[in-house]
Amino acid sequence: MDSDPTPSEQKAASTSLGDLLGEVTQDLSVLIRQEIALAKAELKESATKAGTGAGMIGGAGYAALMAVFFLSVALWWALGQLVGLGWSAVIVALIWAAVAAVLFFTGRNQIKEVKGAPRTVETLGKIPDALKRNEENR
Repeated sequence: MDSDPTPSEQKAASTSLGDLLGEVTQDLSVLIRQEIALAKAELKESATKAGTGAGMIGGAGYAALMAVFFLSVALWWALGQLVGLGWSAVIVALIWAAVAAVLFFTGRNQIKEVKGAPRTVETLGKIPDALKRNEENR
């Protein structure tokens, strides 16, 4: 049962290996460029969404700040009815100083625990040694 060669088989039979490799290289180059363009488009879309989300979180942070401010004023005023406005302002300020101290020390301790990217640093440090071994083996 003899079958006729496919167009691909005919082209392969009549084209030199160098020309075929050139076509494969060109097709691979086009594919890589298309993948890079797709990645850029996806990253741009992701960055836009991330920027919008960050803006909304920033707005929420400002709203929370305003809420805390007005609650602090209300607490100052309410305590002022009991101990006088001067002392109530001191009490509210001390409460916020304590909150700030707790947040500061907690944040500082967490920053001390940051180790960066130790595995990446380790593997990047091995690259020069691997290159030296390859150069010695040539």
